[in-house]
Amino acid sequence: MTRASCTSPRAARPSSRRRAWSRAPSRSAGLEILNKGGNAADAAVAVAAALNVTEPTCTGIGGDIFCLFYDAKTKQVSGINGSGRSPAALTLEHLRKQGITGNTIPLNNMNSVTCPGAAAGWWKTIEEFGSGRLKMPEILAPAIRMAKEGVPEHEINANAWEHQEQLLKDASPNWKEMMMPNGHAPLPSNIMVHPELAETFEAVAKGPEHFYEGRIADAIVELVQSGGGVMTQEDLKNTRANRTDPISYTFHATKEDPGITLNEHAPNGQGLVALIALGIIEEIEKLHGFQVLELEHNSPEYLHILIEALRLAFADAQHYVADPDHYKTPVEELLSEPYLRSRAKLFDPTKATNPVNGDPFACTDTVYFTTSDSEGNACSFIASNYAGFGTGAIPKGCGFTLQNRGAGFRLEEGHFNCVAPHKKPFHTIIPALVTSGDELVMSFGVMGGYMQPQGHVQVLLNTLRGFSPQASLDAPRFCISAGLPDAGTKNAKDAGNFNAEIWFEEGIAPETVEKLRQMGHRCEVADHFKRAILGRGQMIRKVTDPSGRIVWAGGSDPRADGCAAGQI
Repeated sequence: MTRASCTSPRAARPSSRRRAWSRAPSRSAGLEILNKGGNAADAAVAVAAALNVTEPTCTGIGGDIFCLFYDAKTKQVSGINGSGRSPAALTLEHLRKQGITGNTIPLNNMNSVTCPGAAAGWWKTIEEFGSGRLKMPEILAPAIRMAKEGVPEHEINANAWEHQEQLLKDASPNWKEMMMPNGHAPLPSNIMVHPELAETFEAVAKGPEHFYEGRIADAIVELVQSGGGVMTQEDLKNTRANRTDPISYTFHATKEDPGITLNEHAPNGQGLVALIALGIIEEIEKLHGFQVLELEHNSPEYLHILIEALRLAFADAQHYVADPDHYKTPVEELLSEPYLRSRAKLFDPTKATNPVNGDPFACTDTVYFTTSDSEGNACSFIASNYAGFGTGAIPKGCGFTLQNRGAGFRLEEGHFNCVAPHKKPFHTIIPALVTSGDELVMSFGVMGGYMQPQGHVQVLLNTLRGFSPQASLDAPRFCISAGLPDAGTKNAKDAGNFNAEIWFEEGIAPETVEKLRQMGHRCEVADHFKRAILGRGQMIRKVTDPSGRIVWAGGSDPRADGCAAGQI
């Protein structure tokens, strides 16, 4: 894989203010906003919009967003849930009448389109966490300019665009809005302009109602209904983002360690997976009398523990995580020491298992980028179309594709995550913040479908080993269930199947992979562009230098086209 020079580890030197994201051109948007007096939240929204221009292959205003924000003044972590709901007329009965017989809505079916939550999420982020010094037209101005003037395509994004070219052409008659003049996907170094998207951003800059009502809303509804969907203007008009409290788990690297706290977004997201996995790892340590970080990094024994803990965590999360307005996920019970111990007892140090969800109530004993600012605030922000371009369907004259997040619903009567009217589906995208006491330690995330909580656990443990932000992201990873919708993989039918094969990135020793295969794991090797299934992460870590000054150290994933950038 070719690595852009801007993603070099040397680009991750400390700075007073720092941002990290997956496309280098988008850094200018965040830096521009900070230079104008904006804070981390202002810069985050600017980058989110810019990434819609530079990386529409996986994110955009037709999708959803989540964020976590650390407020340096109050020393509190808060979140924004910018995920959209299903249409009021979407029912299991309707889907069965449409001939959908499986357990999920097909990714290319227009019934998989939930109300896009990104625009509402952007506005809510600024209202709750913004500096107040900049207005939305100023915050979106860099992205609007980029959309009008165009940006050169980088290799990884161009490759993803080419692989999904036919999807766009099949999804709607408006596909030319997101192609080069020759009718094809842009090649590396081609300059792609997005005039329709620029008009959409100009409308959103006036207020979220200009997205959820009027021309853009009408275009969305017309396209969805033309494909058999049931979305209406009223569904879009009722779209809101809301402020949330995070869920967390405190992990102890050693018995004497006071611990660091991993903060994740509450359900309907899958951040709970990472928290449960860390809790199970700690209980495995207690049961078997060792510290996981004392094991050799990426050794068979180390990877086996992480894989099995994550499988157990996935089994629980996929059973219990759902829209909190429809079902209250028992987070406290799932993270209780007695329950985590009961799950850890299922761990076999000699072989792989096939876990199922547990019952916490029977035990007695849920694109990534991050920004920071000189005030000490940090914003962990993630946005997605779900499966690459999502449905690939482009509302006429709008310049963006509609997500297919509704494919995250279960078509199973009685399941907590069963499809229902005005409901948010199980969500894969999750931001993260790490704190120690009430002090911020780092802001990070790993995008990529069901890889995300797995990436959170692996990258966090790398950091606790003493790895730098860049080294933590560079280190080879594994991924359970590589059918990642976000990566547009052909085996997306396996997405979320925690008993599916495990992909090990090149760089993990072949003898290690073979040892795990002998233990019963179904092992595959990811190399070259297949490494996309391992996700793409970004990190900013708070560092205090010998003089007592606070600086930010950043890292950006080599599996993406991006970089970490500091404001001087």
